[in-house]
Amino acid sequence: MQTPQTYQIKLEGHLSPMWEAEFEGFTITLAENGITCLTGPVIDQAALHGLLRKIRDLGLPLVSVTRLDGKQTE
Repeated sequence: MQTPQTYQIKLEGHLSPMWEAEFEGFTITLAENGITCLTGPVIDQAALHGLLRKIRDLGLPLVSVTRLDGKQTE
């Protein structure tokens, strides 16, 4: 069994609270610069690709994907 890695995914624009159900397990943070940050655990690469596919299928503009280490998540 793999240990989940924490990822931060940045999207262009601010998501409304209705999107929380689509990204269960992720914290949604709205930045002042108009970026939405999704931060949460991803179990493996297949799950990461599934998450990115969901973002694409919803038509959300992707800005970046970053795997965080323990120092960055604090």
